[in-house]
Amino acid sequence: MPKIPKNLSDQEMVKHFKEKITFETGLAQDSPEDKKSVQAKSKEKESFFTPELQEKVSKHLLEIKVQLFQEGIVDYDLKVSRDGRQVLISAVPKPVKQQPDRNAQRNR
Repeated sequence: MPKIPKNLSDQEMVKHFKEKITFETGLAQDSPEDKKSVQAKSKEKESFFTPELQEKVSKHLLEIKVQLFQEGIVDYDLKVSRDGRQVLISAVPKPVKQQPDRNAQRNR
């Protein structure tokens, strides 16, 4: 039985290791064509919704979230609508589900 070398880096330990292709690992290896199409689609989205615009929208949504929390509203939905050239994002509180009164059921 050969001795196991000590103090090896991670790269040195796995440099001769070759993983067998299985169902799980085979799916993880994308073809170059797939990567190009994904990159092209992401560039289209990035060109319109720039990181600066994402930052502004995120900042305003966080302000709304804090304001709703201060008002005691924790559960809400964001509704997106369009009015002419404006896109409106509205925070709408979720309806509170009324739980049946257990005391009333016990008295029957």
